[in-house]
Order: sequence, then C-alpha cells, then structure tokens
Amino acid sequence: MLDDLNEKCAVVGVFGNDEASKMAFLALHAQQHRGQEAAGISSADGVKLHLIKNRGLVTKVFNEDDLENTLVGRSAIGHTRYSTAGDDSILDAQPVFARYNRGEMAIVHNGNLTNAAEVRADLIEKGAIFQTYMDTENLIHLIAKNKQAKLLDRIIESVKTIQGAFSLVFLSRKKMFAMRDAHGFRPLSLGKLGDGYIVASETCAFDIVGAEFIRDVEPGELLIFEDGKEPQSIKVLEPTPKHCIFEYVYFARPDSNVFGQNVYEMRKNMGKALAHEKPVEGDLVIPVPDGGVPAAIGYAQESGIPFEMGIMRNHYIGRTFIEPTQEIRDLKVKMKLSPVTSMIKGKRVIVIDDSIVRGTTSMRIIRMLKEAGAAEVHMRISSPPTTDPCYYGVDTPDKDKLIASSRTCDEICEYIGADSLSFLSNDALLKSVNSDSDKYCTACFTGEYIV
Repeated sequence: MLDDLNEKCAVVGVFGNDEASKMAFLALHAQQHRGQEAAGISSADGVKLHLIKNRGLVTKVFNEDDLENTLVGRSAIGHTRYSTAGDDSILDAQPVFARYNRGEMAIVHNGNLTNAAEVRADLIEKGAIFQTYMDTENLIHLIAKNKQAKLLDRIIESVKTIQGAFSLVFLSRKKMFAMRDAHGFRPLSLGKLGDGYIVASETCAFDIVGAEFIRDVEPGELLIFEDGKEPQSIKVLEPTPKHCIFEYVYFARPDSNVFGQNVYEMRKNMGKALAHEKPVEGDLVIPVPDGGVPAAIGYAQESGIPFEMGIMRNHYIGRTFIEPTQEIRDLKVKMKLSPVTSMIKGKRVIVIDDSIVRGTTSMRIIRMLKEAGAAEVHMRISSPPTTDPCYYGVDTPDKDKLIASSRTCDEICEYIGADSLSFLSNDALLKSVNSDSDKYCTACFTGEYIV
C-alpha cells in the first residue's frame, strides 16, 4: 500500500526439540515483519517429512491441531514469504518439498539467486520438470540429480553452482543443514534451544522461544545438525562479507541483533549522525512510524529538539478492494498514518523517515501534516538516496521507478512538497554502523553490485 522496499522473507530451523513445530511457529510469528504473503512449516519425525503451507499470516495458516498432530517430530523448518522471485501462487510458498532417490527433503530460502534463470534453463534442458517459479526449486533439482552418495556432499556441490544471496535451511528425515552465501548478504543466526538448536533470520525469534544466542552463521559456512552431536561446521565457500546494510536501515526488527550489532542502536546512531550532518531549525522531531522511530530519537537527542509521536500508525489496516484513484490513494495513507493535529498545528516539524523509494508516500505525509496546520515540514532521511534496485533478495522497483535515480535532492524536495529535504551520506551511514565500505553491500545507494 505504501511505497516501501520489501525484503522480505524469514527462515527458521529447529532441531532436537520435542515441540519443534511449535517453536518454529513462534519463531515465524516473531519474524512476521519479514513477509506477510504466505507461511509454511515442514517437520521431520525420523521416518518421513510433514508439510503445511498456505497464503496468509502465520496465525492464519496454522492452528493448534496442525502443530500438535500433523507437524510432528523433533525437527522443523519454516518460512514466511514476501515474493522477490516467483509469483503469488500457493505453489511458490515455502518450504519447497520433494521426494527423490535418497528420500525426502524440504528447503527454505531467504535471498535471491542471481543466476537462477541460467541454472533453471540448464536443468530443463536435462529433463527437469518445475512446478514453481521460485529460484529455491533449482536446489531441489540440483540435489536430486547429483550423483554423490551422501546428502551432505550433494548439498555442497549444489550450493557451489548457485550465485547471489542465500540463507538456506535444509531438512531431511534425520538431519538439518543451514548455509549462508559467501558474502553473508542476508542474516542467519545460531542459538541453543534446550537440548537442541535453532537457526533463524533474526535473533528476535530466539527471544520468543527462550533460546540462547550462540553466534551468527558465518558467510560461506554450512552447519550440519545430527542427533547426539554438536553442530558440525564446514567452510564450503571462501567468505567475503558484504552484509546488506538495509537490514539496519529498515528490514530487521529493532530488538534483533543482526551482523553482530543491535538494530535499534544502529538506527539511533543514524539519527544522531543525521542531526550532526543535516541540521535544521524546528520545534518538534517526529518519526514516520514505525521505521523512523529509533532514528528520530537519535536525531532529537543529538539536536536537543523535543521528540514527539506526531504521527500515529494504525497497525490493523489491510489491503483494500477499492480502486486506487488518486483520492483513494491519499485516503489509504490516512487510514494507516494519522497526525496528532493539536501537537503539530503552528509548529516547525522535522519528520524523520528511513528511506524514500518512489516519493509518493512522503508527498502524502507532508501534505497531511500541512493540512493539520504544520507551519513548516522539513524531511530528513536516515539513509542515502535509494538510486538502484537490489538483486540480492529485496523487492525493489525498477530503477526508473526510484525517484532518486533521476532527480536531485532539490527536485525530490519540490516533488514531495517539503520545506527542506536532506539524506544521510553514505560515509555517515557506514560510520553509524561502526564499519567501512569493505563489510557492507550498499549497492542500492551506490550502484556498485557485488555479484
């Protein structure tokens, strides 16, 4: 409904727990922000795999009977989906499940394979029949067609065939495997859960199930989980870390630790850097909720200008059947975001948001604030201008739809109707996350693609 970027997928794997599917369900619920189109869980009981997946939110897809009587076993993997590859068919929901000559397997994947079309074309040429448009299905075929005797060796050879961004969890009848690409684009962490283990895209999933964070799965690392053993680690790909910096800017939940640092603190740092780099006189600092809140707090602390929640968000708005005329588009923004008029009227307002994509939502927010009586509206963005699409697991509009790809900051300011507009510089963003350009992928801001 709004012109946000969407990553968005979450994965989870639980191994060696009597309530594995329930733990996976809770972990997916904690990561619901990473994908709302579909959800799925596959469990293993040592003899066979079980699977439930469907469109909708986690709490709509599964019920108590599913978790208690269908998704049985001491290991389970799960996925929430926002499509970055494929379409919205239920067939394209994950986990991807298949029976092959070595048994049964399910896979969940967060990321995007940049050579998926080439790999698929080669597999089809060799006789493979695909049921979905997902790049994840390539892995099923690669593993099934591999001639190695052991599943572990098949997985290793298969992941060496693919390129791009991937955090993967594989489930067989008796084992679980977790793997990150060599760059570590997308996050994946390892935790201890009772006598067993859990892996998940974000550590907020550990908090809800009472798991103890151990460490991040390393770029290029494959973890093997087997009954009665500590997880075995194999370096499959030579690590060259290039973590997605947009996880800090927007995607990850603020209470998660991602790439070794707390997301909330990183966003506050961005706000402080923004206040130092792009100051402006004002009476109030207000965030665009929810993404802009930590940065706005940092901006207010650094600038000394009072922080207020001048815009309220309705978290229960869903999709609407109403035709998207210009008037209705404006109303849809007001359905989700509404100003606190008594606080804003007559004030010079500094609005903090995490990004501008197409610019249409920013324009409607500024119009809404001025209609509420704001004397001035100054917009500050806690990331650089988004000029280029992402090919590593983010659903980004085409380059010509990104307003910053073809307009200067002054031109964007005029388009959205702000009294002033400034973005955080790329250097300041990197300093905010305590790093330099060697560790993070900033392709969406610079156009410098890693793969």
